[in-house]
Amino acid sequence: MAKKSSVEKNNRRARLVKKFAGRRERLLAVANDESKSFEERFEARLKLAALPRNANPTRLRNRCEVTGRPRAFYRKLKMSRIALRELGSKGLVPGLVKSSW
Repeated sequence: MAKKSSVEKNNRRARLVKKFAGRRERLLAVANDESKSFEERFEARLKLAALPRNANPTRLRNRCEVTGRPRAFYRKLKMSRIALRELGSKGLVPGLVKSSW
């Protein structure tokens, strides 16, 4: 089980990313638009830099929803390999059959 503080920190970041997503998208569109003047683009970059750092989606970490583990994460199932193995062995993951030979 991951530290509760790490999981909560990631949840706070996810909320910030969601809150500022529209504003970030609009500012990035202006900043990357070649047809705009240099001053407009520069001003958009300054406003973008003024946003909270944790509002950037690259600061999010994929974590297991069961244990909070940050590594060996399966995106499709939103869980780590260890949690997947435990739940699969108990028969709680539909369609997953543990192989043995």
